Amino acid sequence: MPNIRVRLLVVLVVLSGFLTVAGLPPAATAATASVPADSLWFDGAPLTVQGGRFTDGQGREIVLRGYNVSGETKLEENGGLPFASVADAEKSATALRALGGANTVRFLLSWAHAEPVRGQVDTGYLAAVTAQMRAFLDAGIRVFPDFHQDLYSRHLFNSGSWYTGDGAPKWAVEAGSYPAESCGICLFWGQNITQNAAVQKAQHDFWHNSYGLQDAFLATAQTTMTYLRQHLGGPEFADIVGFDPYNEPYAGTYDSGQTSRTWEKDLLWPFYVRFRARMDAAGWQDKPAFVEPNLFWNANISAQKQEGGLLDAGTLGPRYVFNTHFYDQKAISGILMWGKAADGQYASDLAAVRDRAAAAGTAAVVSEFGHPLSGTVSDKAPTVLKAMYQALDSRVPGASWWTDPAASGPVLSGTQWQWDLYNGRHHELMNGNPDKVLTSGDAWNDEDLSAVHLDDSGNVTLRQDARLLDRLYPSATAGTALAFTYEDRSRDGSTTLTWNPVPSSLPNVAELVGSGRYGLLVWRSGDGSAPTELHLPASFPTASTTVVSDLGTACAPPPYTGASTPVAVAPEPGGTGSRRLLLTDTDSGALHYALVTDGATAPSADLLDAAKSELAAWVAAHF
Repeated sequence: MPNIRVRLLVVLVVLSGFLTVAGLPPAATAATASVPADSLWFDGAPLTVQGGRFTDGQGREIVLRGYNVSGETKLEENGGLPFASVADAEKSATALRALGGANTVRFLLSWAHAEPVRGQVDTGYLAAVTAQMRAFLDAGIRVFPDFHQDLYSRHLFNSGSWYTGDGAPKWAVEAGSYPAESCGICLFWGQNITQNAAVQKAQHDFWHNSYGLQDAFLATAQTTMTYLRQHLGGPEFADIVGFDPYNEPYAGTYDSGQTSRTWEKDLLWPFYVRFRARMDAAGWQDKPAFVEPNLFWNANISAQKQEGGLLDAGTLGPRYVFNTHFYDQKAISGILMWGKAADGQYASDLAAVRDRAAAAGTAAVVSEFGHPLSGTVSDKAPTVLKAMYQALDSRVPGASWWTDPAASGPVLSGTQWQWDLYNGRHHELMNGNPDKVLTSGDAWNDEDLSAVHLDDSGNVTLRQDARLLDRLYPSATAGTALAFTYEDRSRDGSTTLTWNPVPSSLPNVAELVGSGRYGLLVWRSGDGSAPTELHLPASFPTASTTVVSDLGTACAPPPYTGASTPVAVAPEPGGTGSRRLLLTDTDSGALHYALVTDGATAPSADLLDAAKSELAAWVAAHF
């Protein structure tokens, strides 16, 4: 829910005091047409939540990284679908994997288009949704659908309004006889959440199930989930990791004596329990609900922050995932953060997400984060996004990572907002008004956050530094990840951002890395036989990739053929050309480490051995 107009809101706040099968084990079966190309025997198992982490069928910890697909769903130009065609979805999925380094998408759905007439689900819409979703699943990308809403519904807004919403169908708005939409002095679209009486009343009605609105939504959600289960093949449905019931929930208005915390306890959590029951009835028993708390629970502007985080829901366990968003509203304001983001800027913010999920006994995902790419605060984007990814990787800032790596915590899953092919090329009639045709940015409330667009030749092109977006990360850890860091050396203009240099106390490691990028993973092995995987960025060609690990050292690692190649490279599932580093251990409960860098140029055996000795001693000292 970011927008550059928040800076004007801040002014008001201040003045008044007032986000190919290889290495098959004996029991493996051959790939079928419905299994993504380049799949290996350990790919494709459904995910579950165990011990507060996502895990696959081999007991490996899984990290989900990707993007929201996409804000186009919030628009009318393509009928509430993320794409105009399946061909566009396929193009997007291939690029998202090959250019964006993603293994997951949060896939937006529209209630308004799923149930345009009360009690009548549009199976044509569901068929189109399924076909577009399949494009990502076939590309080896996991999916969690999201019934999206902002400001409850576009049907609350008149044709001349400065703002719009998305979510609920027209009939749901007509049921409420809501007041004319008016936000007063609203210079930021998000102010409508707490100042627009129509939005407030409509949200209040939904949470209180007035006019049976919540009942209708839940029935449509169950029909949608049933349709997806019945129309996706078994391997495809296995890669659906869960469902996000409701985007950015908020009370609208609190009842007399009610607080944000009691609203979560008495209204929001019971809704999630009801949604969970609908998931079970639809055949989604083994998939978690990705539940979001009050959207203001972790706001980083004190005037917006509200107590929450599902504090009274008890232990969520494996049937729920703690799902939250994070935007730096201070940075977006242009007033409360004058400079750019720096090393460790969001370490404490995302540490709070880790801690809350741990206390709830489940995994966490930051399903939205990002920053505007145009406007007066867009110059902050390179540093803000680098700091956000840094905090997803570890709770320890770069300046202290090498001296305190054991405090890193789990590597967080996250999906950046957003991946919109049509950025800057929209044709959206805002609130149906033919005199207000939106073409620029995301074509929605002046936002512009898409990491991609189409160039004049129709090619998918990144709008942000590829070194920032296409990252090295541990997509699957065979055991327990203890610490991870990645120095991406991404750019802010012509400046290379290096926030975690190798310390001088490890001179051979520092010489090996040089001015290149590097990632370092420390893990304790588990009981399975599947390897640990790290996504290799497209800009890490195998020929220039160097690995130093207790499992072995390698320059230009060989192709994976099974446990006989403990350090190896293989394609990622989906046939998109993306690659992964595979690290195979044969023990259980042992410490392992792997440094991966593109900085080395034909390093000598002596340098590799010396770097390995330094890392072994460092691991022994800190773990």
